[in-house]
Amino acid sequence: MNCPNCKSHELSVIDSRDCDEGIRRRRLCTKCDFRFTTYERIEKPIVVVVKKDNRRERFSKEKLTHGILQACKNRPIDNVVVDRAVDEIETKINILGEEEVTSHYIGEQVLDNLKEIDHVAYLRFASVHKSFNDLRAFEREIARLDVKK
Repeated sequence: MNCPNCKSHELSVIDSRDCDEGIRRRRLCTKCDFRFTTYERIEKPIVVVVKKDNRRERFSKEKLTHGILQACKNRPIDNVVVDRAVDEIETKINILGEEEVTSHYIGEQVLDNLKEIDHVAYLRFASVHKSFNDLRAFEREIARLDVKK
């Protein structure tokens, strides 16, 4: 890092603290006494989602949120609850530490969260994720929900 005033490399950190943007540091150029502030943030690793047909696409928190909101449409579920679920799923994905994660894994995480939030939203999402093709598949899934109560 260089001093923005004199381009010197001789810098010292005067103050460091956490903030919303990451870490805020006050710096001092020991050559020209110029003071300035820098912000550091942790760069999240890029996670690639492997789809059922082996296509790969970058993980999208917005796409995950949209999918959960679709399942919760017209249900009495607060957006804060959805945001919390999305954050929890994203954290689990990041904890894996893998460069690639399957869409199946993400779908299972969504189902685990929706099971606790709303059974109707759970069934809506499960019908797509598990590719229900008849009424019996719905009945089996409803029976599994009743058993786990």
